[in-house]
Amino acid sequence: MQSAPITIELYPYRSLSRKGFIILMSCIAAVSFIAGLAFLLMGAWPVFGFFGLDVALIWWAIKRNYRDAECQENICISDAEVTITRMKARKPDQTQKLVRAWAKVRLEEDAERELIGRLFLSSREMVTEVGSFLAPYDRKSLAITLKEILARPRI
Repeated sequence: MQSAPITIELYPYRSLSRKGFIILMSCIAAVSFIAGLAFLLMGAWPVFGFFGLDVALIWWAIKRNYRDAECQENICISDAEVTITRMKARKPDQTQKLVRAWAKVRLEEDAERELIGRLFLSSREMVTEVGSFLAPYDRKSLAITLKEILARPRI
């Protein structure tokens, strides 16, 4: 009898909500408009346009960040294999399969300087990075969880 597969879903963390984005952009636009208006009244009219350009660049950068956040990784661990599926907006899903019996978890970590690096899952010659968008301590927690799951006996 096989046990049910374990699935771990990973999403990037984004602290700025849509409502927060509107409030932030409104504040930035208001400050830029007031500062630009002051320069306009002093006769430095080109500066007014640069303040508008700043607002547009900040808006673009945050929107790009939201688009990049539309990704997900699923790690499904069954008795026989580990399947990693990466889903990104406007791109086809990517799936990699590792043999569970050979699967190893490796976390790059510098304990002396308290640095946590990348997290890898490997099986024989195949090595793949997982959770690259996670915060360092989330990657460490994921590494511990994956090691515990992979150490469990298979039925």
